[in-house]
Amino acid sequence: MFFGRRDKREAFERQAEKVFPSVFGTALRLTRSREEAEDIAQEAIVRAYDAFDRFDGSNFKAWILRILTNLYINKYRQRQRGPQLGSLDGENAVEPVSAEAEIPDRVLFQEALGTEIEEALAKVPTDFRMAVILSDIEGMSYQEIADATDVPIGTVRSRLARGRSMLRKSLESFALREGYIKEGEVEE
Repeated sequence: MFFGRRDKREAFERQAEKVFPSVFGTALRLTRSREEAEDIAQEAIVRAYDAFDRFDGSNFKAWILRILTNLYINKYRQRQRGPQLGSLDGENAVEPVSAEAEIPDRVLFQEALGTEIEEALAKVPTDFRMAVILSDIEGMSYQEIADATDVPIGTVRSRLARGRSMLRKSLESFALREGYIKEGEVEE
């Protein structure tokens, strides 16, 4: 039986290492706090490991991002109700480590998302920001987003359209200033 646990751990670690930059990047964009992102990403990894025997094998990244998204939603709801008391420090949770070139901070800031885009994205309300992140950054399908956020596909489409619209409006002055668009080309 020990051999089976080791195989499970190794299989999980291989998959988790591949997707950890996305898990951490998504957590960072959702929480807008490095400390909270580290906590929620680590908790998602721990929970995914505990539930790995129930993983259907189809899309590990979507599955673990669903866990992360649900954790974020639950923590957001808890925060709305009152102070949160808890920590992973005493649980000896191990965070998977990516190759040097894939360290989440480097991946985040080397990709096309610049400071202005990250700041604009941070201003988009949570439900809409989550839809944009999961779709446009993480590449999840509408169905995967609907499953992860526990809302109908129509709601996902609506949130994505509204989130993109808010992001576009927020970035118009930057685009004008940098010459990406000219005065009069802005859609109303």
